[in-house]
Amino acid sequence: MDNAAILEEIACEALRARGLEPNFSVAAQQQAERIHHPATAAEQGVVDCRQLLWCSIDNDDSRDLDQLTFAKLEGDLVVAYVAVADVDALVSIDTPLDMQAKINTTSIYTSARMFPMLPEKLSTDLTSLNEKQERVAMIFEMHIDFEGDIQDYKIYRGLVYNYAKLAYSGVGAWLEGREAAPPKVDADPQLAETLLLQDRAAQAIKKKRQSHGALTLQTLDLKAYFKDSKIVNMAPIEHNRAQELIENFMIGSNTSSARYMMEHGLPRLSRVVREPERWDRIVALAREHGSLLPARPDSGALDRFLIKMQEKDPETFPDISLTIVKLLGSGEYIVEDPHDTNVGHFGLALRQYSHSTAPNRRYPDLITQRLLKCSILNKHQPYTYSQLEKLAAHCTTQEDSAAKAERQVAKSAAAMLLSNRLNETFDAFVTGASTKGTWVRLAKPPIEGKLTVRKRNLDVGDRVRVKLVSVDVQRGFIDFIQV
Repeated sequence: MDNAAILEEIACEALRARGLEPNFSVAAQQQAERIHHPATAAEQGVVDCRQLLWCSIDNDDSRDLDQLTFAKLEGDLVVAYVAVADVDALVSIDTPLDMQAKINTTSIYTSARMFPMLPEKLSTDLTSLNEKQERVAMIFEMHIDFEGDIQDYKIYRGLVYNYAKLAYSGVGAWLEGREAAPPKVDADPQLAETLLLQDRAAQAIKKKRQSHGALTLQTLDLKAYFKDSKIVNMAPIEHNRAQELIENFMIGSNTSSARYMMEHGLPRLSRVVREPERWDRIVALAREHGSLLPARPDSGALDRFLIKMQEKDPETFPDISLTIVKLLGSGEYIVEDPHDTNVGHFGLALRQYSHSTAPNRRYPDLITQRLLKCSILNKHQPYTYSQLEKLAAHCTTQEDSAAKAERQVAKSAAAMLLSNRLNETFDAFVTGASTKGTWVRLAKPPIEGKLTVRKRNLDVGDRVRVKLVSVDVQRGFIDFIQV
């Protein structure tokens, strides 16, 4: 059996072991087969926005396009637009497709394959904002000053047209001045103009968030590369300015959706990261690296420490970031009403935040979309408060399970890549050192494993020479000894 097929089996087993489903039900498939056309703009209240020069920016291989963006200048403000796929228009509540999506609550991205939340007939076609296609969407219109503050916003339904499907790699390299503009951008000066304006607005939003204490984090995510179904490499996914553009526009939209529901007296499904209970360990970690943090949680002080560590040693910064992420604790979904004291998102330094921009890929976003649409259309809300509470808990559990499955398959892929390199030696550095064991990451490929035998005491950041002594593909174990 080839590498890709073995990893796919491991992935399916990892999903099932965590209460996730790798396959669509017969009922969901049958419902998808009966849907032949995208949603139309026949309903009242759908604004024709096709004249705006929309584009999508996503991963090079993405086919499920949830968002389009556009921006224009009006006086001293940037009017930024985000169009979000109206998935609810084709996936009604309590239908087989909805019940299927509710099982995993998210698309799951493994080294073997992607397990979409919705059948690809929808997520990559009929509910995807595809290039050169008209689609009905939810429009988030934000009026942003050059200090990064959203002065005003509107949310409504609109009809959009994707003029250009772009990728992070090309747009990011252009925005950073490393390469020429992608061909589609180079051929259209107006598209280039709106992208530069979007970038300017996104950087202002980023700067404002950082001034409020948003955390600078950089974890190392590896992508597996295959040739003829054999794994040949694992390399870091590069983060660039185009991704920052989309991230900050999505943060603006998600903040606006939460603000809308609070202002309209609606319960909302909030995405929160609470103040860390293990702040004392974060303080101790900073002290180990020569920095002092206050006794009480302070995201601004923590971010200043992180920036210092990133500048000091960029190579080990992803490991410091990962440690901080673990100590912060997982994000979760909760239900908040207008009278609650907002829990907020500690990592983003935001008090109001609701996922709403990826309904093809995340079930909480589909829930939020339904809440927004019903309010905008003056319809009865589709969920009771009790139902939302149960859904919030379920989405949190399933999202955590999906993340664990993704990590397990990534470890198995790494073990598979190294399986024919037993007894080879590598340059590495220590990424973790505690009573539980010592972990190292190779310089190339940047794969992490456990150091089972060491010659001396080691600390995070120490450089070592290691030999690969064993791998277990099924469990994702990789063991080294120090040489």
